[in-house]
Amino acid sequence: MKLLIITLLFLSNLFSSEYASSKVGVKPVDNELYKNECSACHFDYQPGLLPSKSWKKIMSNLENHFDTDASLDNEDFQTISEYLEKNSAEKAMNYKRSRRIVNSIASNEIPQSITKVRYIIKKHNEIRPSLITQKEVKGLFNCTACHTTAQKGIYSERDIIIPNFGRWED
Repeated sequence: MKLLIITLLFLSNLFSSEYASSKVGVKPVDNELYKNECSACHFDYQPGLLPSKSWKKIMSNLENHFDTDASLDNEDFQTISEYLEKNSAEKAMNYKRSRRIVNSIASNEIPQSITKVRYIIKKHNEIRPSLITQKEVKGLFNCTACHTTAQKGIYSERDIIIPNFGRWED
C-alpha cells in the first residue's frame, strides 16, 4: 500500500510539472542579476528562446550589443553566461516553445537574435508588417508589445493583443 501511495504521488508530481510546462511556452526568467542587467534596456528574454550557441555569440560581443555597449564586469558576465547556458532552448526541451525553437534551427546555424529564429519568423508571418513596425510595437524583438503574458513565458495566441489592431485570432 505504501508503495502504491508513493508511486501515485510521484506520478502526480511528474504530470503536474509536465502539464505546467506545457502551458508555459518557455521557462520564465528566474535570475535576478540577469533580469536587472538585461531589462534595464530591453525585455529580459527567456534563455529558452535561443540555443546556447546563440547566447554564447551574443555574450561574446557585449561591447557592441545591438549598437549599445552592454559590457559587464567579469563576475556578472560569468553568472549571466552560466545562467543562459544552463537554461538555453536545448536544455529546456520540456517547454513546448523551446523545443520548437530548437527543432527549427539547423545544426550549422547560429541565430544572433530571437528575431532570426525560423520558428519565431514563421509564427509571425501572417501579421501585416505594418503592425509589427508601427511605433507602438517597433519590431519583432518587442515581445511585450503584443504578447500580454510574455513575462511569464507564455506566448499563446489567445494572449496576443496587437496595438491599433486588437486581439489576434488565427
